[in-house]
Amino acid sequence: MSKPEKDFRCGTVSASIWPVTKTVKDNPVTFYSVKIEKAFKDGDSWKHSNVFSADDLPGVAVVSQEAFKYLRLKTRTPD
Repeated sequence: MSKPEKDFRCGTVSASIWPVTKTVKDNPVTFYSVKIEKAFKDGDSWKHSNVFSADDLPGVAVVSQEAFKYLRLKTRTPD
């Protein structure tokens, strides 16, 4: 599996940014998707989930905001 372009973490919650390049009117265009998940230990192994408890939500807010800022600065057109 390839690696994400960028990761943001807050405790056990993470946001990963994945580029997806598609052809639009014969031109390559890169879109970005964001995957938010939390890690937890189940016995000896680490697992991931996209279901969050109320206590996870501050971390979700932090990584969401960081991902948003990263993408807005990356895709911002010069004035």
